[in-house]
Amino acid sequence: MISQRPAHAARRAAPYRQAGFTLVELVTVILILGVLAAVALPRYADLQGKARESKVKAVAGSMKAASGLVKASALANGKSCGTASDATGVTMEGMAVALNHCYPQALSAFSGGILGAANVSGSDGWTVSATAGETGGATAASVLVIQLGDATTPASCSISYTSAANVSTPPIISTTTTGC
Repeated sequence: MISQRPAHAARRAAPYRQAGFTLVELVTVILILGVLAAVALPRYADLQGKARESKVKAVAGSMKAASGLVKASALANGKSCGTASDATGVTMEGMAVALNHCYPQALSAFSGGILGAANVSGSDGWTVSATAGETGGATAASVLVIQLGDATTPASCSISYTSAANVSTPPIISTTTTGC
């Protein structure tokens, strides 16, 4: 004879299966995510400013290196460094770089002067300052200021290039990073 168990007995024998998370588990996960977000967000926001500051310093270094390379090229080509302004200058990578005392001129165009020699491009977020006296020029001791357009305060996230004033004074390159 075959014995049959009642239907309710079969149900009792099967283990209980949990259908979801408990309220305590959900609150714990939300609390952990909140703490992580509170710690990570300020660090991320600070990284953007530091990245812009590093970009300014890197481009300033590129301008210093390019300035030295242009002078070395001018001397190798027999240029007279006593000349205050030499529009023909030297050719670097197919581009003519105009000179002031054998150093690149502070031209506001992204080609032909220090910006072209250092391969600085407007498409990388750089703009030339519109402030009088900071727009560059072909004369000795001209001042050119370029600003990083996506900075918090572009005027305070910039590079200043003052072309050579005379044969014994190299260009002055300085950075401002307080508004990056």
